[in-house]
Parts: sequence; C-alpha cells; structure tokens
Amino acid sequence: MKNRKDDHIKLADWQYAQSATDFDAIRFVHHSLPHIDADQVQLNTQLFGQEFPFPFFINAMTGGSEWTKAINEKFATVARETGLMMATGSVSQAIKDPDTADSFQIVRQTNPEGFIIANVGMNHGLSGAKRALEITEADALAIHLNTPQELAMPEGDRHFQAVRDNLQAIVEGVDRPVMVKEVGFGMSRETIEELLSLGVKTVDISGQGGTNFIAIENERRSLKDMDYLTQWGQSTAISLLEAQSLKDEVDIIASGGVKTPLHVALSLALGAKAVGMSGQFLHLVLNHGVQETIDWVEEFKDQVRMLMVLTNSQSLSDLEKTDLIISGHVRDWCQARQMPYQNFSHRSH
Repeated sequence: MKNRKDDHIKLADWQYAQSATDFDAIRFVHHSLPHIDADQVQLNTQLFGQEFPFPFFINAMTGGSEWTKAINEKFATVARETGLMMATGSVSQAIKDPDTADSFQIVRQTNPEGFIIANVGMNHGLSGAKRALEITEADALAIHLNTPQELAMPEGDRHFQAVRDNLQAIVEGVDRPVMVKEVGFGMSRETIEELLSLGVKTVDISGQGGTNFIAIENERRSLKDMDYLTQWGQSTAISLLEAQSLKDEVDIIASGGVKTPLHVALSLALGAKAVGMSGQFLHLVLNHGVQETIDWVEEFKDQVRMLMVLTNSQSLSDLEKTDLIISGHVRDWCQARQMPYQNFSHRSH
C-alpha cells in the first residue's frame, strides 16, 4: 500500500503536463468600461458555515508513506503561510495501518491554526469517519466517491451496496461539516440530487481534466488493459453546468484540472463557492519547493483579483452575474441534457 501511494504521486506529477480541460470552451464576454478599483475586490467566500479569505485551496492528494509525509508537511507549510484551507489525502490507509498515521498528522502539527479537511473512502462507516477525524484533528470531513478507480485498481474494492447507508450515517453521526467529493470523474445533476436526499450540504464535483485515476491504476495493471476507460466521466466545466439547478440548495466546490486564475474565475462564475487544486500544488512543491510555491500563491491571489476587475465583479456573487459564452462539445452536452446554456450569455443585463 505504501508503494501504491508513492506510485500515485509519481504518476500524478507525470500527468500534470498531459492534462487538458474543458475550460477553453467557456469564455467571459469582455465589457470594456471598468466600474471598480482593484482594492475594492473582495475574495472572501462562505463554506462549511464560516468565512474564508480566499476562494481556492489545496485539495486532497496524499499520505500513507514516509515520502508522502514529507510532501504533506510541505503542503501544510504552504497552507499555513498563505492562509489557504487544505484537504488531506485519503486517511483510509492510516485507519488500516496506524503506523502510517503520522503522514497525515503532520498536517495539523505543521499548521495548528489552519482549516483542515480529512478525507476517507466511501466504504467507510461512521466509526471509520470518526477515526479519520481523530487522527487528523480536522475541521471537516470529505468522503470520496471513486468507483471507476476502485474497479480499475487490481486490489480495489468490488462492493458498493453499502455506500448510500454509509454516507447517510456519517452525515448524521459526525460533529463536523461533511462534504462528498469525486476524484476526477465529475458529477451529474442526478448524483447531486441523490446526495442532497441523504443530507449532504457540500459537494466537490471534481471533474475530468486533472489527475486521471483510471490511467494511474491502468499503469499498475500487468496487462495495462483498461486504457479504453481513461475518458470516463464528465469534465469540471460540464459538472458545474450539471449542478446549476441545485446550486442554491448545496454548496458546490470545483476541482479537477484547475491550473490558472482564469480557471478559478470561470468556476466561481459557474457557481462554485470554492475551487480546489491538487496537481498544480503537487507539481510546484515537487519541482520548485515550498518558498516558490508560497510566492506563486500570492501572485495567484493577485491575478484572481485582476480577473474580478476585468469582469467588473467586486464580490463572488457579482462574478456569478457575468456573461459567459459556452461553445464546442460543452455546448453539445448542454443541448443533449436540455440545459439552457444560452442564458449564460446575457446574465449582466
């Protein structure tokens, strides 16, 4: 298992340069007359019942080995120095093997005042969820849905009948906010509706475009015989559009292939309350180090503010009123799913 975690990191960083997203199919309409100053822009967002100063964060990645412990310490240092929220990788490994718990506990030890999200798999029951929170001393809990990954994984789970009951028991039984997240395959409107019926208040739609866990697990298969499934799922952009009719009922987090300030601004304009980034942080920390990653975050914040000025958006709620043009196969998806994509083109009027 420890070697599997290390393999995941190596393959995820290799994928970083290969990934492509659907964000190119969505464009802001440029209106030339500016209305606000840069220092008027407010980047704060509401999530998990509290306010955060920035609408992006370090999303779940790793843990479970000595190497990933060192990586988590670096992530936590970046989070501490920049004020970003951070999610851990799956704590399932530490629940099974307590000797690996320190690779997750290092996050709280490094960032004692930060907001941390623990992360467990969908087949954990209430006791496992509570144990994950104990190990990490986290402020919130993420439960990840990763059926395609499990099925592609040679040693993966094949039993999913209890997932609904597990989710409901955890939502009702833990004393901290719970979100349900995908791991890069996106969510449909129907999935979000079902999660709402179970009492889930926050979802990370985590679409295609970032780390591809089918491709990663296929590399670990002796025959490498499941590459035909590497395009399974919905992109982040499409998943955000799938969530449109429900965004007043559930808090949406966007992740999956988010690399640039423009990707963040587009995600927020499509209704996300916050945006998670994994591959970008992994690539920076592994290849450039902690201080350069911290510097990058500060510049990233400034560029998100710049895009808010360009769209005449003083707040995130203003950004949701901006005009967007949806084209290409993302538009085709909207047509097939009977989503009124044309309405996005004149929201500011």
